[in-house]
Amino acid sequence: MTDRDLTNVYRVLDANANRAREALRVAEEAARFALERPDLAEALKRLRHDLRAALDRFDAASLLAARDTAGDVGTGLATETEGRRDGTADVARAAMKRLTEALRAIEEYGKTVDAGAAAAVEAIRYRAYDLEKRLAEALRPAGRLAAGGLCVLLTESLCRRPWEEVLAAVLAGGAAAVQVREKDLPDGLLLERARAVADACHRAGALCIINDRPDLAVLASADGVHVGTGDLPVGAARRIVGAGRIVGASTHSLDQALAAAEAGADTIGCGPMFQSTTKPQEVIPGPALCREVTQRVGLPVMAIGGITAENAPEVLAAGARWLAVSAAVCAAEDPEAATRRLAGIIGATRTRNP
Repeated sequence: MTDRDLTNVYRVLDANANRAREALRVAEEAARFALERPDLAEALKRLRHDLRAALDRFDAASLLAARDTAGDVGTGLATETEGRRDGTADVARAAMKRLTEALRAIEEYGKTVDAGAAAAVEAIRYRAYDLEKRLAEALRPAGRLAAGGLCVLLTESLCRRPWEEVLAAVLAGGAAAVQVREKDLPDGLLLERARAVADACHRAGALCIINDRPDLAVLASADGVHVGTGDLPVGAARRIVGAGRIVGASTHSLDQALAAAEAGADTIGCGPMFQSTTKPQEVIPGPALCREVTQRVGLPVMAIGGITAENAPEVLAAGARWLAVSAAVCAAEDPEAATRRLAGIIGATRTRNP
């Protein structure tokens, strides 16, 4: 390699190193201040530090000596979209795209001067892909609803074990979402509980939903709120939580489901499916309502009410993407095994009927 070619390589490495570090900082700020997600902020910060360590393997003096901002013909090139950003989510998404592009450039050009450093950057690039997905999901958690899964309604009074142990068990068992449902906790304690559950869920890759309280969903950095028929209307909840969080709504009839969808709900709670010891009802619409709502409303349906491993297949066959359970898991002798069994039934059904 000629001296000029080597200088050009270092120019590329220096420019993209700066680009990657800056992109990580922009994304990290979104995780810290817009999402208030300590798990994502920590992961992005760790990636930034690891990138710095990988870049330190290149000759620092050569990188700096090759820098020529004034002579960079690319500084004056820009597309129309680069001058516009549509909110925090758009800023963060653009930053992660810049990051992965810059890492690929460092990796490829780095191979010419230090294959080991290039390999280290390659490993960081794969981690960046994963973080890009996690950040995008956090910025718009409603996008994850279509996949479906098991939602456990965590209620301390139903738990045979301390609620912290039950939470850890259901997350280990594969719950895709946990809803905090505590009707009697004072606001301060409820916020503390919501924050603890949200943090645990996010570290496990699960959604955290707060029952009834959109204000606490925001304060706890949860993924959304679920409102009942007697709670705040869907539109009012949306104004509080904003466009970036999930709003789910309980419904007991097709008309209620259609109204919730029109008001802007992201998911339709549908039930009760069967008689429930947790919340007995005089009228049980059953899986027939689930089938009707699924056919008429273009939103993921979360079935609730008396669901067990034995009757879950019937509900899933009616079109539900989500099963919401409480006593079936919280009151189980082994909540992790109970969660794993229900999640497995959902997964098997999804495989047969994607």
